[in-house]
Amino acid sequence: MTSQPKPGAVRAVSQTAFTLRVNGEEYPLRTDARVTLLDALRDRLGLTGTKKGCDQGTCGACTVHVDGKRILSCLTLAAQCDGQEVTTIEGIGDESNLHPVQESFLKHDGFQCGYCTPGQIMSALALMSEGRAGTPEEIREYMSGNICRCGAYQNIVAAIQEAAGHHDAAL
Repeated sequence: MTSQPKPGAVRAVSQTAFTLRVNGEEYPLRTDARVTLLDALRDRLGLTGTKKGCDQGTCGACTVHVDGKRILSCLTLAAQCDGQEVTTIEGIGDESNLHPVQESFLKHDGFQCGYCTPGQIMSALALMSEGRAGTPEEIREYMSGNICRCGAYQNIVAAIQEAAGHHDAAL
């Protein structure tokens, strides 16, 4: 006969210890094993540049890089990143020293409300490193996992083309 928990009883939650290496700094953590990378970044480390949009992996607002590859941090458990390098929007530039992609987004007005911008920039960096920043059609295809509710897509594509060295940003 198995024992059933009493109504209202609190279940013990498995804790796991690991170290997140984020933007070159190490952060030892002990959390619920189910904590997502997104929640660890925002709630445990105070790195709020990475945004929580849909929390289902469909909008791209939570895009970060893990070992140089773009991932959706809302679908990745924080503990899975133990021993890997996580790069967030905070790790690519700052107010006094913007990354060229950030500068290009500003120049081309590649944002309106700005909520999706960190994820858009992190995806843009990844697609450039993947060698997929060619034609506007190619950029749109490889950026399709990042949604901009304001519809600044034309400006985003122009910003990426310029940052990738394509100064013929005509669409």
